[in-house]
Amino acid sequence: MILNEDARGNMIESQLRPNKVVDERLLDAISQIRRELFVPPAFRGVAYIDDDLPLGAGRFLMTPMVAARLLQAAAAQPRDTALVVGAGVGYEAAVLSLLARNVVALEDNAALARAGRSALVDHQIAAVSYVEAAPAAGHRQRAPYDMILFGGAVPAIPAEIEAQLGEGGRMVVVLRPHQGIGRATLVTRTGGVFAQRVIFDAATPLLPGFAAKPGFVF
Repeated sequence: MILNEDARGNMIESQLRPNKVVDERLLDAISQIRRELFVPPAFRGVAYIDDDLPLGAGRFLMTPMVAARLLQAAAAQPRDTALVVGAGVGYEAAVLSLLARNVVALEDNAALARAGRSALVDHQIAAVSYVEAAPAAGHRQRAPYDMILFGGAVPAIPAEIEAQLGEGGRMVVVLRPHQGIGRATLVTRTGGVFAQRVIFDAATPLLPGFAAKPGFVF
């Protein structure tokens, strides 16, 4: 049986580096987070595989490569305040906590939030604050954010969340407005103007509660 530390190293060398994840600060943060503590016990033996892992209730932990490439594109800085929308069990929030000043993990599934808090305690991470509320509204109380990450795909970015991105901020999300492959997208805000750039294709599962409707930004 491969030890989790070996599996983590293999994930970095065989999944992340070959797929253009080259930010050493990010890779160092990923090497410090025990991904197996963020998944249900039945999946701990496969916590580092190149796949989305089911968490229950239609939720998934994003495949390591997709999460890492999104985080790399977001380029979190030590003084940043970050928001993770649909944080689930908090794996990406934990990685971000080693890159940014503080992280808000927004999640409305109480069981996933409970599992995330437990894993964060095991890592002795205090820079992540879980907020149990509907993710589609974001969290205005701590806005504006320097960085926003979506923990799954959405058909469109809610205008309310987009408005919570601060000047000079970066938002990373997999957009899937229709059936089929999603597009990992970087959104930036400069001079009050939002710009989008597609980074790569991703078959990331959709987050529940984000149906496209009038008033959303495509």
